[in-house]
Amino acid sequence: MDLLDRDGLTEREFLEQYQAGDYERPSVAADMVIFTVTNTEADNYRKLPEKELRILLIRRGGHPFLGKWALPGGFVRPDETAEQAAVRELHEETGVNDVYLEQLYTYSDIGRDPRTWVMSCSYMALIDSDRFLLKAGDDAEDAAWFKVSYRLLREQKELLDEGYVKTWTYELKLSAEGGELTAVVNRTVTAKPTSKSIVYSIESNDGLAFDHAKIIACAIERLRGKTNDTDIALHLMPKFFTLTELQQVYEVILDKELLKAAFRRKVADLVAETDHYTENAGHRPSRLYRRNWEEA
Repeated sequence: MDLLDRDGLTEREFLEQYQAGDYERPSVAADMVIFTVTNTEADNYRKLPEKELRILLIRRGGHPFLGKWALPGGFVRPDETAEQAAVRELHEETGVNDVYLEQLYTYSDIGRDPRTWVMSCSYMALIDSDRFLLKAGDDAEDAAWFKVSYRLLREQKELLDEGYVKTWTYELKLSAEGGELTAVVNRTVTAKPTSKSIVYSIESNDGLAFDHAKIIACAIERLRGKTNDTDIALHLMPKFFTLTELQQVYEVILDKELLKAAFRRKVADLVAETDHYTENAGHRPSRLYRRNWEEA
C-alpha cells in the first residue's frame, strides 16, 4: 500500500505535480586549487636546485573580474557530480587524469559572485610537475603557475565568558613572471563549550577574482596539516626521488627547515629503497626511493 502524505498524495502523485521553480536554486561551480612543486634553476651545476610550491591560476577572459586571476573551475553540468566536474576541469587545464583530489569546503556566502547566487564546491589537487601540459581553457586569456608564499602576520585572542575567539592573519603572495598578487586573509576560530566554528575572511585583496583568496588559504592550511600527519606530500613526487628531494618538498610546503635526521625517521616507513641512483654530473650519486605502498 502506498503511503499518503498530509495532502493525501502518493509519492508518484507528489512528484508529478512538484514544481522545482517554486524554489530559488543556486548555480554550483567546482573550483580547483591545483598544487605542484617545481625546481628552480641552480646557480651552478654543483648546487642542487631548490624547490618551489606553485598553484595554477587563469586570467579571466570575460566579465566579471575581466583580466583578474582566478582558480581554474567551471559550473557543474546537469549530468555530472561536483567531483566529476572537478576532474573534468583538471584535465581541461592540465591534460592529466588520475591524481590526488580532495574536497576542501563548500563556499556559499551571499554576493560571492556578482552574476547570481553561485555556490562553489572547492577541491585541492596535487600533481607531479613532470606530468602536466599547461593550457588555458575556453574562458581564459592565459594560464600560469604562481609561486606560493603564505606567512603569518599576527594573531590575537579574545576570551569569552566561556570560550574564546582567536584570529590568525596571513599574508598570501602569489608570484609569476607577469607580476605578484597579494591578499591578507583572516582565519577566525570561535570556541564555546558546545560548539566550534572556523571562518575565513578577506581583509585586503589585489588581483585575485571572487573570494578565491579564501579558498587558496584554506587549501594551503589543509595541505600543511596533512603533510605533518600523512603521506600526502608523496603525491607531488615523481616515481623515483632522493630523500633530499622529498625533504625539500616537505620544507616548501611547511615553510620551514627540517632537521635531516628527524625528517628521515619521520618518513622511514613511507618510502622504500630502490636499486637506482642519481646520475647528475657534479654530484655524488644518491640512492633513489619510491613510495612504500605497503604502508599506504
